[in-house]
Amino acid sequence: MRTLLALLTAAAVGAAALLTLPAGPAAAAAVRIMPLGDSITGNPGCWRALLWNDLQAGGHTNIDFVGTQPPQGCSVPYDGDGEGHGGALVTAVADQNQLPAWLSASRPDVVLMHFGTNDVWSNRSVDVILAAYGKLVDQMRASNPAMRVLVAQIIPMNPSSCTECAARVVALNAAIPGWAAAKSTAASPVTVVDQWTGFSTAYDTGDGVHPNATGDRKIASRWLPALVRVLDGTQPSASPSVSPSRSVSPSPSRSTLPSDSVPPVPGCSATYTVVNQWPGGFQGSVTVRNGSTAAIGGWTARWTYTGGEQITQTWGATFTQSGPAVTADNTPWNGTLAPGATATFGFLGTGTPTVPPVICTTH
Repeated sequence: MRTLLALLTAAAVGAAALLTLPAGPAAAAAVRIMPLGDSITGNPGCWRALLWNDLQAGGHTNIDFVGTQPPQGCSVPYDGDGEGHGGALVTAVADQNQLPAWLSASRPDVVLMHFGTNDVWSNRSVDVILAAYGKLVDQMRASNPAMRVLVAQIIPMNPSSCTECAARVVALNAAIPGWAAAKSTAASPVTVVDQWTGFSTAYDTGDGVHPNATGDRKIASRWLPALVRVLDGTQPSASPSVSPSRSVSPSPSRSTLPSDSVPPVPGCSATYTVVNQWPGGFQGSVTVRNGSTAAIGGWTARWTYTGGEQITQTWGATFTQSGPAVTADNTPWNGTLAPGATATFGFLGTGTPTVPPVICTTH
């Protein structure tokens, strides 16, 4: 009997010990990402669907797109919550204090803001738009002191009813980097993402303003590497440099023409751009242009690095790298280019970036 009692007592103690063991580490909370803007973000804003799936494919699955606006359909499964409001002016959202309620409902950790197109169309001044940006960032930080903010240099616009809009976008985009540098803090960085360079209102929109399928692809591809850097815990710098074969400024001056005003060149040409760089790594992109008078059905871009760069992540093309030599072939959805049309693909890499010449061939 004593032996039985001893065994029962030992078993009870063991069970109690098991019950009181500390719990294992909890799963990390999903990073909450709010896309914020006007109809380019939300009606339907299908670049969000592409971006969501690009992140999933790259292993960034512990994320949650958030916002008070529901999904609006984009033909592929994705987390469609967001804060894109058709027709909205960033100045009106700031003046009417609309953002705090959206932040309270969604509690984002990261905001992707492409905002100001309707303000430009309404001839709001650059200073007034930037003041609205600043107020929104202050409200974001009041909601979350560690908010990560990605702000777009907005895509070009050229509506038939606003001949001045193209130049107004250039003026706004030229001022955004300086504003962002002054507004950024160590606890809550503001990162500029160039959505302007390489985006053509003639080929990437249906009306000179709103992105079509190729435009959505370009927008998603520009958000992706900057957002990945945030999710990985580092911040990219915005100091793009461009290959000398074609001059395109990602931080355009007031005299810079919109990207679709660059005259086409004969045949297939390609332009290599260092979009962002940071210690030990960089983001690059290549824009292929059909400068001929006939459509092409496919293209290949080739270049050779001289600084030991290694490509680690890609989108918008099929890559092979053998030593310093890189080959990028079109994907099924961007190989056919009409005369004057462009396709842009991008990549992340390690090393100190150089700007190699690119050879483009058609097939």
